[in-house]
Amino acid sequence: MHPDQHSKTLPPVSAEVDADELDAEVEERRLEIPPHLHRERLDRALVQLMPEFSRNHLKHLIEDACVSSSALTSPVAKVAYLVKAAEIITVRLQPTAMSQAYVPQAMPLEIVYEDEHLRVINKPVGLVVHPAPGNWSGTLLNGLLALDAAAAQVPRAGIVHRLDKDTSGLMVVARTRACMDALVQMIAAREVAREYLAISQRAWRGEVLREVELPIGRDPRQRLRMAVVDLERQSGKNAHTSLECLQSNDQGCLVHCTLHTGRTHQIRVHMAAIGLPLMADGLYGGAGSADIHRQALHAFSLAFTHPFSAKALHFQIPLPPDMLAALAGMGLEPPSVRMNG
Repeated sequence: MHPDQHSKTLPPVSAEVDADELDAEVEERRLEIPPHLHRERLDRALVQLMPEFSRNHLKHLIEDACVSSSALTSPVAKVAYLVKAAEIITVRLQPTAMSQAYVPQAMPLEIVYEDEHLRVINKPVGLVVHPAPGNWSGTLLNGLLALDAAAAQVPRAGIVHRLDKDTSGLMVVARTRACMDALVQMIAAREVAREYLAISQRAWRGEVLREVELPIGRDPRQRLRMAVVDLERQSGKNAHTSLECLQSNDQGCLVHCTLHTGRTHQIRVHMAAIGLPLMADGLYGGAGSADIHRQALHAFSLAFTHPFSAKALHFQIPLPPDMLAALAGMGLEPPSVRMNG
């Protein structure tokens, strides 16, 4: 049975905008002052050395004692501090909900739907959603700021949920603070349905439908990974994913996934936990492939009631070329997906 036949009856999704959505990890940036910035004001020097951040945000970091100097024994106290050539400046960075902290960056974005309240975007593979350590620029947030100047007045430029960098597919983004607040409440109330298609290189075994209810937390042995955890011994949150095998053979399987919670890497962790790691997902034990070079996961369906017009909205987007090639290489057929319009 193809996914169109299930989308209206599957239960909706929860995706809390919390630590699951925005990692609070801190990065320290060490900068050596070059000769041409000798005796420049600290805030002006940082703007040149860290162009991915707004000058206003860098001023706030200085005022919040997040900037130190090799020439001082305590954090730099004034934005007008004059730096010296070869001085080492250390800046503590962490993600912030303030959209004004980041600079607009024009980029091609596929807009599936838009009105004065919200947009639905088809996120491509390789695009990071929100600035974080290691990816402070070139993110969807930067692109949204360039697309719409008003996005700077909305926390996270209206981002209410996320997809991993190498997961493709549909996202809803608010264009106003009122819409963002409404969408966050809808997500928390499980009134936004997000469905995915995933490919594993292992054959499906057992019943066609499977409910996976395993708590997820940070892997204590490797910070970049999440893991199934014992909540009596480790920190984590309950997580629930519905899985349906659409096709399977000896080469692997195509799986329809529905989230009931919104944990970091939830589908990837749950699929791996039941012995079906995603194709090319090296972080969770998936084998590589000549056809695809990222985890084979695509957010193909998004459905919710418009928070202001009360119109029922349902969007679907076909699998991208790399996942279609992977299916063909395994001898599996692409699923039927309703085109929007």
